[in-house]
Amino acid sequence: MIQLTPQTRIFLAIEPADFRAGIDGLAQLCRQHLNEEPFSGAVFVFRNRARTAVKILCYDGQGFWLCQKRWSSGKLQWWPSADTPACTLSHRELQVLLWNGNPEMTAFAGDWRRVA
Repeated sequence: MIQLTPQTRIFLAIEPADFRAGIDGLAQLCRQHLNEEPFSGAVFVFRNRARTAVKILCYDGQGFWLCQKRWSSGKLQWWPSADTPACTLSHRELQVLLWNGNPEMTAFAGDWRRVA
């Protein structure tokens, strides 16, 4: 099971990935284009060129998880554009993205709040 916690490092690949690639192909993209180690336990998020699907790659200490979500209608509404090959997201921003929302337009409370 993949757990997304406030401590989870999540990397979003800016450029679209070839979705014919499996675990090994996406792990290679992590190393070559994102300059990150796929065995680090971080979550890596990729999109296809048509913006109709995302793939998530994660290593949990025993093996890789490869998850895919394809929208039944429409396209991915938001994806960042930047000069860097990847950007980071929080666990809450990834959840908004997976519901086809725009994390930049969502206001979140802080991860930790003092309880009075």
